[in-house]
Amino acid sequence: MENWFIKNKKADFEYIMKECGISEVLARCLVNRGLTDPEKIKVFLHPSLEDLYNPFLLKDMEKACDILQAKIISGKTVRIVGDYDVDGVVSTYILYRTLKMLGAKVDYEIPDRIHDGYGINMRIVEEAKEQRIDTLLTCDNGIVAMEQVSKAKEYGMTVIITDHHNLLESEDNSVLIPEADAVINPKRPDCPYPFKGLCGAAVAYKLAVALLDRFDIPDKDGYEKELLSYTAIATVCDVMELVDENRIIVKHGLDLLRNTSNTGLLSLMDVCRINKENLSAFHLGFIIGPCLNASGRLDTAKKGLCLLLADNKKEALELAVNLRSLNEARKDMTEKCVEKATALIEKGNMLGDKVLVVYIPECHESIAGIIAGRLRERYHRPAIVLADSAESEYVKGSGRSINEYNMIEELSKHRDLFIKVGGHPMAAGLSMLPENIEILRKVLNENAPLTEEMLKPKVTIDVLLPLGYLNEKLVNELRLLEPFGNGNSKPLFAEKDLTVKSLMIIGNNSNGIKMRVRNQYGREMDALYFGDIDRFFSYINDTYGPDEVWRLKTGRGSNIKLTVTYYPNINEYNGYKSIQIMIQNYR
Repeated sequence: MENWFIKNKKADFEYIMKECGISEVLARCLVNRGLTDPEKIKVFLHPSLEDLYNPFLLKDMEKACDILQAKIISGKTVRIVGDYDVDGVVSTYILYRTLKMLGAKVDYEIPDRIHDGYGINMRIVEEAKEQRIDTLLTCDNGIVAMEQVSKAKEYGMTVIITDHHNLLESEDNSVLIPEADAVINPKRPDCPYPFKGLCGAAVAYKLAVALLDRFDIPDKDGYEKELLSYTAIATVCDVMELVDENRIIVKHGLDLLRNTSNTGLLSLMDVCRINKENLSAFHLGFIIGPCLNASGRLDTAKKGLCLLLADNKKEALELAVNLRSLNEARKDMTEKCVEKATALIEKGNMLGDKVLVVYIPECHESIAGIIAGRLRERYHRPAIVLADSAESEYVKGSGRSINEYNMIEELSKHRDLFIKVGGHPMAAGLSMLPENIEILRKVLNENAPLTEEMLKPKVTIDVLLPLGYLNEKLVNELRLLEPFGNGNSKPLFAEKDLTVKSLMIIGNNSNGIKMRVRNQYGREMDALYFGDIDRFFSYINDTYGPDEVWRLKTGRGSNIKLTVTYYPNINEYNGYKSIQIMIQNYR
């Protein structure tokens, strides 16, 4: 059973409402986000491009621009080294297109997820030497590539690193910085940049904007705004916190993407049936992003980059169709492996485990993290999924955690079990010998610092809001809080004792429920629920009995009452608008 909490933070709501010209509901949602100063609230509700920070505040930015400007003028070869996820692909695109436009002799390399692993490696360095590449420019990687950078420098290459990942620490807790010619990373302790939460593409965008400052090109402002739109995709897909500068990037980036002229993105939106006018952070994170990511998982990430670079409709459409089909294949593989994992857990005496360790030999190693995330959501506990490696006799895996469990810290206590392990509190990657899998499961569960209370999902409600308060004006006002995502979740409202008047199963895969509900004051409206439908009916059966389930499913009315958490939206159909609620939790 979930634990439900009402935030109920205190503030002078009358003052906030008057100063900001907003409703009490919106004021309470803002206060729950820690915003009580009217000036800060105005900045939050109306983020401005003028509030973006100066890229030259990033340590080594001036140095990197000096180097690249000289390389462009002297005709030296520059190779961009990206990464295989959306952030890495978009970073590569931003830098490649900008350098190309400025006249640089530039190409790119993106590591293969399975054969190369993450980031710049020795193969890439050796190939660059053989091909007489003058300068290596990394994006979304490189900050921990000590040996690779040293080798490139030994070969006489210039190396510039742009990254956003955490730095390595030595045994005395001092940070290690690769011996590159310039290292741009807001997480450097000696970097004065005021916002540390940029993704790799945002760091690449900052370098592009700074470099453009050195050249005279037509419609510079328009080009920089276009780059911002791609940066928004990466910011959402890399699950960065949508606060501070990231909020500005995504808010304005979405507006720009609704009017994009990028042939590849337009083709992908068409193929995925996305209405550009309604484009939201959801579409970036759950449709566009996964399609770009699928190429790096099941094929080569260069296909995603080629889509962004495509300049004729025929090529763009072929790539978009291919990426969508790769993503459909990835989704199908994921569903099958989630079913296998669920069966292993529920039939294999693992329901009592506080940390799930699941071995699916035939699982494609690139989707292990997605499956671990799905298991974490389903069972609300840390989950590690392991699969056979295509490259060695080892098994490889990914883990996803909950807030109460520092995954990398716990795994690091058992380093002797791993060939390799790395990550952060909420996610980790590892490789190990198959015979150590059961030992890992045992030691993690014997010593898990998790109580039963910690394993209960927490549902945090912003406002108890009866249906009678909902109207079109309020729903539109709540949109000022968008874009929603990590660090800025949708507000959650609650209503008690809703009578379920009728119910029908909806969706192409029968994955949704549409109900007509009425509250105790007689206000009626439609309520939609997209979640675990079988679990919903099991709950109704256990609580009210099979007769009530039958009455519901056959449209005979019922005596069922639900208390729900929800978010409201406006449904438009044939020119008619109506308010409906999207149910998130029920009891």
